[in-house]
Amino acid sequence: MTKQAIHTPVLLKEAVDGLNIKSDGIYIDATFGQGGHSREILNRLKNKGRLIAFDQDKYAQNFAIDAKNFLLIHSNFVYIPNFLRLLNIEKVDGILADLGISSAHLDMPERGFSYRFDAPLDMRMNQEQQLTAQQVINEYSLDELTEIIKNYGELRNARQIAQAIVERRKNSKIKTTFDLVETVRHLFPQRFLNKNLSKLFQAIRIEVNSELENLKKLLLIGKEHIKPGGRFVIISFHSLEDRLVKNFFKTGSFDGIIEKDIYGNFQTPFKLVNKKVITPDWQEQQKNPRARSAKLRIAEKL
Repeated sequence: MTKQAIHTPVLLKEAVDGLNIKSDGIYIDATFGQGGHSREILNRLKNKGRLIAFDQDKYAQNFAIDAKNFLLIHSNFVYIPNFLRLLNIEKVDGILADLGISSAHLDMPERGFSYRFDAPLDMRMNQEQQLTAQQVINEYSLDELTEIIKNYGELRNARQIAQAIVERRKNSKIKTTFDLVETVRHLFPQRFLNKNLSKLFQAIRIEVNSELENLKKLLLIGKEHIKPGGRFVIISFHSLEDRLVKNFFKTGSFDGIIEKDIYGNFQTPFKLVNKKVITPDWQEQQKNPRARSAKLRIAEKL
């Protein structure tokens, strides 16, 4: 696969500034992608500083950085603890994650992430995993599809969409992105077609890649493996993701309820660095429309 031009990540400066980098610290870029965040982090580290990056997509290897204090691991970030043990590292000074899908993924037709191209229904971030979008669409029950489309896509007519999919697959398997689009397009007003298709494809992608469950695991990893005074920086693009991050940073739990110790004192593992969510300014949104839904939250480990 040819190496494409490296794009500038959303909220690059704000995110890396949020790590409050120590030049000799150990940091993790949990979502390497094309390496935009990693390069900026490395610019602020000296030789004793280390950066360990994770990406489950083999495509990311095309952008690996040639630096002695950099390591790119082809793995999902949920396995961060395993690799830290292998590297004899107990705690790190900060973790950064840029969640969701990259523009590069959307622009690769063969990956099946976009409704704009006719391609097999794939949507796997890790192309070595078993579950694909085609399996979700053709094998999940009506109720399962309804829940996914309703919860992950936040589409009000989720049941109708799921019914249309189930009816269509009785006659022939839904194999491609365009098969899916043709199955559901009559359920959306023309002027909102692209917006609703984006939401539908997002819902399926989240299910295929277990994105919300993996985010929960990442948050727990940060709680366990970030040093006191270290930073946790997360950019999210979906309201469900942002709610999980907000609740966890604020209370240490996914539901937003602060836990108490045996003496009845409230316990929170983090201190909020930005109490108000950080979003891209107008100029960045104009340069990169994908940035519009980005939300950045920063917390410091207590």
